[in-house]
Amino acid sequence: MGLDGAAGGVFVGREADAARLADLVGLGPRADASGLVLLSGDAGIGKTRLLAEVAGRARDAGWSVLVGHCLGEAGQALPYLPFSEMLGRLEVHEPEAVEGLLMSHPHLAGLFPSRRRRADELTPGPGREAIDRGELVEAVHAALEDLARVRPVLVVVEDVHWADQSSRDLLTLLFTRGFSGPVAVVASYRSDDLHRRHPLRATLAHWSRIGDLHRLELEPLPDSAVRELVHGIAPRPLTEGQVRAVVERAEGNAFFVEELVAASSLGHQGVAEDLSRLLLVRFDQLGPHGQHVVRMASAAGRQVHHLLLAAVAGLDEAELDQGLRDAVEQHVLVPTESGGYAFRHALLAETVYDDLLPGERVRAHERYAAALGSDPSLGTWADVARHAAAAGDREVALTASINAGDAAMSVGGPDEAWRHYQRALALMPDQHPDADRVVLRASAASTARGRALKGLALLQERLARRTPEAGALGRAELLAALATTARLTESTLDTLAATKEGLGLLDAPGLADDARASQVRARLLGARVQALVDRGRDEEAVGAAREAVEAATAAGVPEVADEVRVVEARVLERVGDPDASQATLERIIATGGAAGDPALVRALHHLGSLHHRAGRLDRAVEVYRQGAEAGRRAGLGWAPYAFDARLLAGVAAYEAGLWAEADAVLDTREEDPPQPAGALLAAARLFLAAARGEPADAGAVRATRPWWEEEGLVAVLAGGAAVDLYGHSGDLAAAVAVHDEAVGVLTDVWHRHFQAQTRLSALLLGQLASHVATVPTAERGELLARGRTAADDAEQVWSRVSETPGQHGPEAQAWIARARAEELRLRWLGGEAVDSDALVAAWRHAVEAFTAYGHRYETARSQARLGAALQAVGDPEASTVLQAALETARDLGAEPLRAEVRAGGGARAAAAGRPADRHGEALTPREREILALVALGRSNRQIGTQLFISAKTASVHVSNILAKLGVAGRGEAVAVARDRGLLDEAPHG
Repeated sequence: MGLDGAAGGVFVGREADAARLADLVGLGPRADASGLVLLSGDAGIGKTRLLAEVAGRARDAGWSVLVGHCLGEAGQALPYLPFSEMLGRLEVHEPEAVEGLLMSHPHLAGLFPSRRRRADELTPGPGREAIDRGELVEAVHAALEDLARVRPVLVVVEDVHWADQSSRDLLTLLFTRGFSGPVAVVASYRSDDLHRRHPLRATLAHWSRIGDLHRLELEPLPDSAVRELVHGIAPRPLTEGQVRAVVERAEGNAFFVEELVAASSLGHQGVAEDLSRLLLVRFDQLGPHGQHVVRMASAAGRQVHHLLLAAVAGLDEAELDQGLRDAVEQHVLVPTESGGYAFRHALLAETVYDDLLPGERVRAHERYAAALGSDPSLGTWADVARHAAAAGDREVALTASINAGDAAMSVGGPDEAWRHYQRALALMPDQHPDADRVVLRASAASTARGRALKGLALLQERLARRTPEAGALGRAELLAALATTARLTESTLDTLAATKEGLGLLDAPGLADDARASQVRARLLGARVQALVDRGRDEEAVGAAREAVEAATAAGVPEVADEVRVVEARVLERVGDPDASQATLERIIATGGAAGDPALVRALHHLGSLHHRAGRLDRAVEVYRQGAEAGRRAGLGWAPYAFDARLLAGVAAYEAGLWAEADAVLDTREEDPPQPAGALLAAARLFLAAARGEPADAGAVRATRPWWEEEGLVAVLAGGAAVDLYGHSGDLAAAVAVHDEAVGVLTDVWHRHFQAQTRLSALLLGQLASHVATVPTAERGELLARGRTAADDAEQVWSRVSETPGQHGPEAQAWIARARAEELRLRWLGGEAVDSDALVAAWRHAVEAFTAYGHRYETARSQARLGAALQAVGDPEASTVLQAALETARDLGAEPLRAEVRAGGGARAAAAGRPADRHGEALTPREREILALVALGRSNRQIGTQLFISAKTASVHVSNILAKLGVAGRGEAVAVARDRGLLDEAPHG
């Protein structure tokens, strides 16, 4: 039962709950009440009755009460359904207030039932397939604030377990932002309906972190309250046995109590019947007209407008009134303030509908589809589509589904739009005249919801199945969308060839002056600019950009011109003018459109990337998050560039040492992300796990594996993190294997010696160096050879990117410095002669490079290894450098790094992993010779003179000996060597 008309019933057993809810929404004495409440409980437990009681108190106190319902399948198909219902009622009762709201917030118009289904306004023009809803949700929030300036407002949204994605997102905004004025928002849901994969579960988890949002869960009524309710609603006295039976069977559920009492009063043995028959007891008492009306109403869902029901019932006025009066008096239906009827409880509506015969259902839906088709004011395109599909009317369902998808996109609902377009495509033959248009819009909706791969597949399939007779212009339009969408994936499609073919098709006779052809041409030219940039043909791209901007401006598609200007700004950075690029992007952002404007989101993404590449990580995080938020507010959080901004905000936050923020950005446990977006976030999260020293989770790495070929960045992130995850856990073989697998995949997906290979090589070299002293001597040669290959790969990459403008910024310089330092460290710990000055200099360079880039963790790791090198040569600076690394490790919670520093910066930790053999096989002959001279008290200079080597080389050998023995000084080395018998056979000088 809806709130309308509910307040007049018996109210028992919920006085404390009512007082608590009234207190939370601001009707009670508490001054700190936020007014934001989640009300939960089982179906029939009394949520609606409680809400009706508190709503009645609010009205009595002079509040405005706005109520909206979510309605099962119908509610899933129409974005913002409960808010549309609220505004529709407000328009009926307070038209002057509504006109004022629309003047102040024109974006609200799309939510009013009387205004949202106008066919001439539904069809989005080119470039409007994924329309921003940021302004719309902002308008709802602002409108509630405006209403609250006149009197307090109570907003009630019932049955959120049936809410559409857009309504859930809007509630999230209202709960998160709160209100400056007296606005209370209460959302109710069935807790017993939330199975493990229910879409509301992730949203509830997010809401649970909102500090000002209170939760109230209704418990079953106590037996005493059930007894009171039985006596209060029974039309005639029941025996004690009947009362006891109701109490036992109802189990504190108020709705079941009412139905059991009704069954008992009518002489039914309700306690012995199943629930469905129990719920139909009231229905069975109706006359023929009443049963007919109720059956027809059940096909509409939870509630139906009087005019629509009258149109489909097929009764004359007197018969309809008789049937409705009968249903209301028997408490099956209740009147609503919006001019219709609602089932007293959703369970009752579901039971009546399930009881219909198949033929009855089809006929009911046929009547609804016909009535809605003849009078658009009675419902929405989504209603028509649902009823026509259920009736088996493919043609009507097809047309209505297309229009419903357009309507959903017009208010920024890509998830709902995708559902409608998908149904339309299933109903549509290949040669349908609207096939191109629907595929384009379905692809755009799929991409907007973060599934660009599906959008690309739709376009490719349509192009493959399209016949030549379908027309050149349509194919050119599909090719423009194909070129734009393909670059958002790892597709090997030749986008430049696609734009060339499309532009060639537009040269056909009769298209020169065609307005639609002009817009398609502008889109193809814009896609061509991006294709040239992707191939590094920057000079051509600049010239093509001017042509594309001019064509887009002349064709009346300014959004294409804006997108091209953003791409052009990226070219400016690549050719060596980052300041001009930054100024251009900031100008685009300052003059940009609504929050979800694709050009604005892309400009924020590119500006964040510019700061990121320049090493301004804190600023990059800030700008990235602005871009991600702009997309999220528009309902396009998973769409290209908005999602990319979120991912890179997490990566940049990790690099900047903002690990708590990175965790929050990358965490998807309370979301259901599309793929490969989910895999990207999970892969980036693995870097935090590795740096913190979490146990190596092979399952988490494997979970990302199916997406490595689909999105190469998944392989870069997951592969790089896994090298450290496995290496820190002591599994060097797994670290090497995952590195090689990632490089192999990325070589196939991209090309040989791709840029990210420098980082992968450096990470692998680091793990090889950390493990080389712990393996048997016979195996060290293999690790050293493996290290030389990795170092060569890094140098090959650097030789290519260092000559390419815009590709050798601070990050690239840091990782090549790291790879070179790790290669020397590997050789040093592996027993090869390494010049100590060169080793120290290499690690100083790595520290300086990572400091310049701003990567706190890798700076500290480099400091730890610099400290080890300094310690080995006896430089007193070692303690200062190691202390700095230790402080960062403690601050970040980087346990593997703390352990490395405590072990002496890495050298001792590596050597301590495997003690030398008693017979000295872990020491080379030269090292054993030098160890004997150390035992005689010789200095490095004296050792060098005696063995005809330099003092520096002698120092390196001594450092290697200390590392292999796992000791800190020369005296300790001699003691350990004598204890192990390593000096017995060593020559003496």
